[in-house]
Amino acid sequence: MTNSHNHPKSSEQNSGGADGRPGPMEVLHQARAQLAELTGMTTETVSSFEQTEDGGWALEIEVLELARVPDTMSLLAGYQVDLDPEGRLTGYRRLRRYERGRSDAHRPGGR
Repeated sequence: MTNSHNHPKSSEQNSGGADGRPGPMEVLHQARAQLAELTGMTTETVSSFEQTEDGGWALEIEVLELARVPDTMSLLAGYQVDLDPEGRLTGYRRLRRYERGRSDAHRPGGR
């Protein structure tokens, strides 16, 4: 089924449930946009995403903190981002900072 712009309708998982709360994809987009707006930095990827016991969300988002040449020397950072059940950012903190070209051997499983 399509809407008036000929795009497929979002599933309930993407657009939220019957209770009006945002779904996972909407939460991802909101988290990235809110963190970028607050920090002024470009968000790159979401490396961790889970729902919390209180119905909110906890994410780890990778952010470009300092662009360098060559790109493998650019500084990235992983931020923990917490959102309430409606998808509003309630807090964030930097967990680590690293060069793009370096692997992270200290953190099995991404967290």
